[in-house]
Formats: sequence, C-alpha cells, structure tokens
Amino acid sequence: MKVEQLTWSGETGWQAPACLTAAQLVLVFGDRAAIADRRLIDSVSTTWPLAARVGCSTAGQIRGTAVCDEGAVATAIQFEHSTVRMATAHVTAADSAAAGAALARSLADPSLVHVLIISEGLDINGEQLVRGFVEALPSTVSVTGGLSADGEHFQKTLVLANTAAQTNTVVGIGLYGSRLRVGCGSLGGWDPFGPERQITRSTGNVLYEVDGQSALALYKRYLGEHAADLPASGLRFPLSLRTRDGSAPVVRTILSVNEADQSLTFAGDVPMGGYVRMMKANVDRLIDGAVGAGRVSAAASVTIDLALLISCVGRRMVLRQRVEEQVGGVRDVVGANATLAGFYSYGEISPFTPQARCELHNQTMTVTTLSER
Repeated sequence: MKVEQLTWSGETGWQAPACLTAAQLVLVFGDRAAIADRRLIDSVSTTWPLAARVGCSTAGQIRGTAVCDEGAVATAIQFEHSTVRMATAHVTAADSAAAGAALARSLADPSLVHVLIISEGLDINGEQLVRGFVEALPSTVSVTGGLSADGEHFQKTLVLANTAAQTNTVVGIGLYGSRLRVGCGSLGGWDPFGPERQITRSTGNVLYEVDGQSALALYKRYLGEHAADLPASGLRFPLSLRTRDGSAPVVRTILSVNEADQSLTFAGDVPMGGYVRMMKANVDRLIDGAVGAGRVSAAASVTIDLALLISCVGRRMVLRQRVEEQVGGVRDVVGANATLAGFYSYGEISPFTPQARCELHNQTMTVTTLSER
C-alpha cells in the first residue's frame, strides 16, 4: 500500500507533481470554494484517472500534523492487494436511513472489509444514515466516515464524487480484500455540567422540549451572551445524550435553530424519553481523547500506512491554537511512517472501539487506520 499527499490552491495549483497516478482511491478535502472549483475537480480527474475520487467541504483539512483552512489536500492511495468500489446516493434528512441501506446493498460482497462514508453535512439525519448502513451490512464489516462541513458558516456543504461536487450527496467507499487491516476508534473529552433533563417532546433529530420546557429557551439561558451566535456557538456546549436502552452516552451538537417553534435540530436523533445534559470543554481532556482514539485504532496493525482523522468543528473552535496538538498526539501513537489525512466535520461516524456498534458522534476525534498485510 502506497500513499501520497498533495496540496492544491486556486492560485498555484498542485504544489508538486503526482507520482501515484495509478491510485485506486483519492480523498480530497478542502474549503467549500476549493471543492466547488471546477479547476480542482478537473485536475483531480486528470491526475488520477483510474481512481474513485471522493471528498468534501470541511471546517479545516488535516495534512500530517498541520491543519489548514484554505485550498485542498488530496491523499492518493494505491493498494497492492485490495480493491475499491464507490457508490453514491441523493440524501436528505427525511430519507437518510433508506439512502444508507441502499448504498450498503450496492457495496455488499463477501470480500467487503470496510465502508468509508462521506456525507452531506446539514440536510441529514446522520444517526439514521449510519443505521441504514449498519443494518444492511454484516457485523464483520466496519464502518467509519464523517459529515461534510462549511467552516463555522453552516450555510452549505458539498460532497465530491468523481466529476461533481454537490449538496445532498452521500458516498460509500467499499474496501475489499483479505489482506486489508482496518482499525477504528472514537473518543471525546468533554465534561458534563448542570442537571440531567428528560426529553419530553422531539421528532427524529429535532428537539422541542426538555422537562416540559422549550429546548431553545433553555439552551439560550445556559449560553447567555453566546446565544446570539447560535448555531455556531452551540458547538462549544454540546449535549450528552443517554437513551433508556442502557447504551453508552453519545454527544450531540446543533445544526440549526428554529425561532418560530423554539426547536433545535441536531445531526442525529434525540429520542423521546432520553436524557440530556449540557457539556463544556476541557482542553487537556480533548487532546487526551484524540490520543486515546489513535491508540485504539492503532491496535489493529503493527505497521500503519494511513490514518484518517475526522474530528468535530466544535473541538477546533475550542482548541484554537492548540488544535494541532491533538493531531500531533495521534501521530505519536500511530507512528512516523503513517500518512495522516482527514478533516474537521459536522459529525463523525465510527464505533468507540473496533468491536462496538458504529454510531454517529459529535465533538469526538475518530481515527481510522489502514494497512495491508
């Protein structure tokens, strides 16, 4: 397995010529303007004509231990013993589960080892999307990925699939072959505060009331002066969600607010009867969480060729100038020979550990490691 990375900007194009022109998979992450730029799309097609070319708009792209906001980073992967297949679908929040199930069925094969998902980031129910994939795939197939982003703007996200960058698109990338080794892990690092409250009115991923009170009004009370900057400011104060089935709590962050009905829309479901609690950042624990996710994913292989890091925009907003510390912490765990790639997202898709069920997360660092034996 060989990997190369190149950086692209609208002013200079690629910073160096490509070597792996026979790569089977190219991941392209960049700011929204770059991903929409026809010059980039055409250049990726010309440079890697045999590859499945997939990517998205981000809230920052990761190259090695650096995090950048402008332009795009392309990571080309040439497998020696594995094959790649790509499938795409139109998706909205209303049909997320169906889109996930349809993509999973189109990728299904006895030799399928892993599915990487790159999805629309706003008009989506990420939890239902993941559920559609997981329920249609054998338990032996691991699933990871992320929701595209638009910096801190929350206006429009784009997903690149070969020759087009579009909204309301989800891509599933199937990786096949018995010699492929995949590791995955996800950890947070946020601290809960305040009382736990029960969800008393919700529909899917839209939250209306907790403890019989307006969800938006309650959120604004906690945010104080930061409430004027919703939904972006909500990324600093996510919710811990505990359902009644005894599963581990997951973190949910806001995608949008509706002043008319006083509701909050999240990236995943907030089911009636569940319990939520406000959370706040602990910078050192955020960095420790990233290292922990890297350690869990690295356990799958002695030698790692590629580590794909997908982390939440909210973590980046909190960490600010220390954001590269969490990436550097993953580097220390996966080793100097691994190529680090990835992006900051509106939602992360991964199991907590390789043996756990895949879920949608917010405010986590997820790490997927790839190598061939």
